[in-house]
Amino acid sequence: MMVLLGWSERAVCKESDADALFAETARQQEAVALCGACPVRTQCLAHALDQRIEFGVWGGMTERERRALLRRRPRVSSWSDLLESARTEYGKDPVLAPAIGSAPTARSALRATRPASKAA
Repeated sequence: MMVLLGWSERAVCKESDADALFAETARQQEAVALCGACPVRTQCLAHALDQRIEFGVWGGMTERERRALLRRRPRVSSWSDLLESARTEYGKDPVLAPAIGSAPTARSALRATRPASKAA
């Protein structure tokens, strides 16, 4: 028996082919596109990052993208807290404002919370 997390009950991919979420190469982009309209993509991404899930597309990010993000931000202790604070800072919640373009993507929120680089 599989135990589902509360947010996963509302995931767009819940009814889709699971193999599509763990595809390789060009098929990954189909999974990423599926995540674009998902009301819980931020929670999904935070879960994958916090749990260090290595395979599949989660929250609109591929395995490679998540690995790169984890390498760039090794000191993040809770991705759930970071992404939630970024959503709060923007004043929009993808769950409450699901219209396309009305809420920041996880990628743009993470870019906005990235520490400023040091001048050379």
